[in-house]
Amino acid sequence: MPDQRSRTGAQAIERALGVLRCFESATDLGITEIARRTGLSISTAHRVTKALTEGGLLTQDPKTERYQLGPTLVVLGNKAARGLGYDPALPSLRALSTDTGESVNLGIRAGTDVQVVLDVASAQPLRFAQQPGTRVPLHTSAMGKCLLAFAGDIEAEIAELGELPPITEKTITDPAELADELRRVRERGWALNDEERHAGVRTVAVPVLSSDGGVVAAIAVQGPTVRITDEKISELTERLRVAAEEVGPLLLATR
Repeated sequence: MPDQRSRTGAQAIERALGVLRCFESATDLGITEIARRTGLSISTAHRVTKALTEGGLLTQDPKTERYQLGPTLVVLGNKAARGLGYDPALPSLRALSTDTGESVNLGIRAGTDVQVVLDVASAQPLRFAQQPGTRVPLHTSAMGKCLLAFAGDIEAEIAELGELPPITEKTITDPAELADELRRVRERGWALNDEERHAGVRTVAVPVLSSDGGVVAAIAVQGPTVRITDEKISELTERLRVAAEEVGPLLLATR
C-alpha cells in the first residue's frame, strides 16, 4: 500500500505547480480565476496560494487582492538563466530583432509544449511577442516543429503528443499531415507557423543544434502576416541560421 504521506506530498506539489503555471499566460489573477484554471476548489486554491505567497513565489496586491508572481521567482529565474547559459544569447537575439524588425524568441522543449525562455519584442507598434515562461503546444508552434523534427523518430514523437487540438482553423490536427510537415522541416532546416496558433500572425523558426545533430533549442522570428510574407521567408531563415550558429556554442557551453 503506497505511503499516504508520500501521496499527499506529491499531490501538494502538483497543486502548487498547477497554480504557478496559471501565470504563464496571465500577469495577475484572482483566487476564483486560479481555482477555475486549476480545477481546484476555492478553499484549496486559497490554501495553496497562501503557502506560495508566504514563500515569496507569489505576491498579493492588498488593494485588489489579486495575485502575481513573487520576488523569489525573480532570484531563482535569474540564477537558472545564468546557469543554463541563456542570458549570453540575448545580444544575438537583439541583433536579430533589430535586423528583421520583428519580435524574436528562444524556446526549449517542456514535455508536449515549447517554453519561451528569452524574448526580444519588436519596436514596431503592430507586433506579436511572447513573454518568457509562455508555453504553447509543440504542434502549433514553429519552434515546436523544429524541436519535434530534429528530436528523433518523427512518428514516435507525434505519438507521444497524443491528441492534437485545434487552436485556429489552420492548426495541423492530423498526425499524418504533421509528420509530413516535420519531414519537410527536417529537410529544409526551418519551420513555418502560418496562422496556426494566432490568426494574422506568422512565425519562422530554426533549430539550435549540438555538434552531434541533437536539438537543444529553437529560435523564432514572428510578426503580422502583412510583414512576414512569402517573399521575406528566405531572408528571415538565413538570418535565423546565423543567429542559431552564434547562440549554439553559448547554450552548449553550460551543458
